[in-house]
Amino acid sequence: MSLQSPESLYVTSLEEVLCGAALVAITMVVHAFGMLMVLRVNQVATNRIRNTTSLLTGLLPVILASSLIMLVHLTEVVVWAAFFVWEGAFPNASIAYYFSLNEYTTVGSIFDLPQRWRLLEGMIAISGLLTFAWSTGILITLAQAFQEQRMQLRQRRHGQPSTREVK
Repeated sequence: MSLQSPESLYVTSLEEVLCGAALVAITMVVHAFGMLMVLRVNQVATNRIRNTTSLLTGLLPVILASSLIMLVHLTEVVVWAAFFVWEGAFPNASIAYYFSLNEYTTVGSIFDLPQRWRLLEGMIAISGLLTFAWSTGILITLAQAFQEQRMQLRQRRHGQPSTREVK
């Protein structure tokens, strides 16, 4: 007679798939609103320092955007951690947040979810990868705008025509 290990008895449930899909969707909605906020704050900050020639002052909107993007990601991790606390997967919110952050960033964790929620370990990583890709796109756009502004300022200082003005 052979005994099966508990892991071999694991079967993905519809509840697990639906909860995971809902959490990924919520994460994406939070991220969408967060990225719109980042772009709006960046626009306001950029308009306020539009006429500055200081490199550091010109870089402030990108630094501010980076900080806000990080806060958006940390907020998304709260969504996952709250679910795990609600389901009783961890003894406290601190461990749930630590686990969620490590899985969201694909670092991995020393903790594991209860067997019935195992699929969510991969799904949280998927949501992290999707949102990090989106954030990277936003940050590249903002950094490119900063670089173009700096190059135009440099060209004006040295009496060179802007690359946009040359035909």
